[in-house]
Amino acid sequence: METFVARQPIFNRHRRIFAYELLFRDGISNAFPVMDGGVATSNLLSSSFFTVGIDNITNGHRAFINFTEDMLVKGIPAMFPTSAIVVEILENVTPAADVIWACQNLVNKGYMLALDDFVYDQKFVPLLDIARIVKIDFTLSPLDQILEMVEIAKKYQCKLLAEKIETYEEYKLAYDMGFVYFQGYFFSRPEVLQNKEISSSQMVYMQLLLEINRAEFKVDTLENLIKQDVAISYKLIKYLNSAYYSRLQPIASLRQAIAFLGERGTRLFVSVIATSKLSETKPDELIRISCIRARFLELVGSQLHAESGELFLLGLFSLLDAMLDSSMEYLMKHLPVAPDITLALVHKAGPLYPYLHLIQMYEIGNWNELDTAMQGLNLDSTKVIASYLDAVRWAGFFIG
Repeated sequence: METFVARQPIFNRHRRIFAYELLFRDGISNAFPVMDGGVATSNLLSSSFFTVGIDNITNGHRAFINFTEDMLVKGIPAMFPTSAIVVEILENVTPAADVIWACQNLVNKGYMLALDDFVYDQKFVPLLDIARIVKIDFTLSPLDQILEMVEIAKKYQCKLLAEKIETYEEYKLAYDMGFVYFQGYFFSRPEVLQNKEISSSQMVYMQLLLEINRAEFKVDTLENLIKQDVAISYKLIKYLNSAYYSRLQPIASLRQAIAFLGERGTRLFVSVIATSKLSETKPDELIRISCIRARFLELVGSQLHAESGELFLLGLFSLLDAMLDSSMEYLMKHLPVAPDITLALVHKAGPLYPYLHLIQMYEIGNWNELDTAMQGLNLDSTKVIASYLDAVRWAGFFIG
């Protein structure tokens, strides 16, 4: 059975990853289609989602997972390790006696509970008493109602999570109101809309990107350039000796590393490292998503016999504006990328843009748009799922 699963980051007040919410095609109830009739634990564990493994998707962070009323009462969350998940109780769950008992039982076992899309009602008090996190959707609730719920939450031992935070202004507003966690793609947008000066340290890595992607670049020059940066040399060898490659004999020199990856592979690797250096003052998730996009588009491109190197750079540079707080148009004028990459990033057009749209729809769990995008590219859904999971795993080894 095909199971589309994407993840959405949840940050703490330091803009570091606290957890990921997992998004399933048509909801988790469709990921486990035979709830009635008491499905055996072994059958559930052998489903595609469990075969993949939560850790491979969340890189060791907790996973927020939505559970229906029926699943709560049947104790389905207890099939996951307590340290791996946050049990998210949907807003349409009726807090009847059996639901409250099931939730209390989970808490007694050490599970963390979160109330999704919360709007205060007296009937939810028993759940407020035991929940650790309350999620408030900033797109659904007016500001005065949010302020009221913030005051109510202070009476209980729960922390507030601001959901659907899409701009830095919304993030700052929620932060100042006392929210502890933040979910949304605010971090993937520039903080300053006008172009600003690129710092001298960032300019060094911009120059590296310029040099590494020149068509006439030579392997010897490539090796000498990498040698000048200890951090890049160390990361290159460490990456190739990671479990992702499962090598019997470790790589011990730059020349071995370049020979193993080849000129193209080494170019792409150095491009990733240089791009990550540009975003050092930003949340780690920014470069992590860029790497997932790059690897995903490279894999999809190879399946369609497209130029996978161009697609890799398209994904890698797709969040460059947020990394440097500048417009994409301004940045593309300073990088010698292929015209089709500029066309896709700046104008959302051209032959490469459908690939970028594909991964963007996957990230947000817009499954209908994803289906349309896959059909437009004549992509097999099974390969798309495999490519996304490979990309998440690859980025986990690469970025951590």
